[in-house]
Amino acid sequence: MIVYGKQVVLHALRHHPDEIEKIYIAKKGVLPQDLFEAYGDRIKFIENRWAQQLSKGGNHQGLLAEMREPEPAALAEIKSGDFVLVLDTLTDAGNIGAIVRSAYALGVDGIVACGVGQLNAAAIMRTSAGALMEMPFRVERNILDVLHELSQAGHILYGASMEGETIEEKIFARRRTLVMGSEEKGISKKAKSKLDETIAIRMKREFDSLNVSAAAAILIHRMSYAIQ
Repeated sequence: MIVYGKQVVLHALRHHPDEIEKIYIAKKGVLPQDLFEAYGDRIKFIENRWAQQLSKGGNHQGLLAEMREPEPAALAEIKSGDFVLVLDTLTDAGNIGAIVRSAYALGVDGIVACGVGQLNAAAIMRTSAGALMEMPFRVERNILDVLHELSQAGHILYGASMEGETIEEKIFARRRTLVMGSEEKGISKKAKSKLDETIAIRMKREFDSLNVSAAAAILIHRMSYAIQ
């Protein structure tokens, strides 16, 4: 897996050295001296045109790394946490990466992406600013099985819905799961039938909805602090 961009690559180099296979440098002085010395035999200088190819035209900022993909977390590990996030048929790597970044910063214990076969881990890694390296994360096809497992583990299942109860004054269970649906279709009918409650963000102006990553950040923040 190729990751690129200074912030993401430096995070990987400092915190996950065993996962790094090769470092590609296309800009002089982009790598701090201590890391240059530590990774000496794994560093390769390349021309910008090769860096552009490796990053598929992305903004690599002169620094790229080839690293092993993070191992998926076990569902048993994720459901043992107090606060779990389930993504229902979300596929956009930009949105998922932004959600992972907010979720890690705001205290979510694990994320399960459901209803998809596979996701672009490198793109999610980049848009999460490296948070994907730290967040327990796995992909599961069957959301009903996941929600059943979480419910059996004592989680109250909350789903984001425009018709749900507004969150401003709501208090949440300590063991809780937030389900976020896609922007196009929301939470699937089969998943919605398994929810304990639906919740919504009160809007100040008439508008369709927030971007899913922005909505997730607001809901996660509220659910991180307003707990029993």
